Amino acid sequence: MTDNKPKWNRRKEARPTEIIEAAMHVFIEHGFAATKLTDVASRAGIVKGTLYRYYETKEDLFRAVVQHAVSVNLQEIENAAKALRGSFVELVPDLLGRAAEKMSQSHIPALALLVISESHSFPDLAGIWHDNVVAKVLSMLTDLITEAQKRGEIRPGDPKAFAFSIVGPMVMAVLFQEVLGTGSNHLPDLATLAKQHAETILRGIIVTEV
Repeated sequence: MTDNKPKWNRRKEARPTEIIEAAMHVFIEHGFAATKLTDVASRAGIVKGTLYRYYETKEDLFRAVVQHAVSVNLQEIENAAKALRGSFVELVPDLLGRAAEKMSQSHIPALALLVISESHSFPDLAGIWHDNVVAKVLSMLTDLITEAQKRGEIRPGDPKAFAFSIVGPMVMAVLFQEVLGTGSNHLPDLATLAKQHAETILRGIIVTEV
């Protein structure tokens, strides 16, 4: 389909995404504290004044970066969970496999490490990450576990605690990768970890034998 909009208009509509993409790379390369909005503007090919038309503060820009990363990556996982009509035994391997794939191919692990390393000096970063990533993932899993418990698939227990048990090893693996790099012989393969962890966690929480 041909885009008949004037070139200058298309450019204006694409600008927020271009700024976010540029900011994501600058945040990851330099960290939150050392990132200058001038550098982000330069990377996006605009002047600093133009950046301020879209994002008034560096925190606003970081929030947009996180929301963008979530919309691109986590939203697909959430949609898949809603669409799957099978049992919890089928759901867990599917979700963990998708999570492993997304975490291997996205900037989410690097952003998570940035939040951990700088949230002590910038507490707002932790709040942004919690509201846009942690709360979304844990709420989704908790709701799915609660429904599975009602169907008698999962044994009694705190759904939130079960949700933490499901995501915990995957989070540790991506942080291991971000902190220690790929040089360690102990670096887990995310796809393999997702498959084995799904089998392990299901043996622990499913009522019927897996």
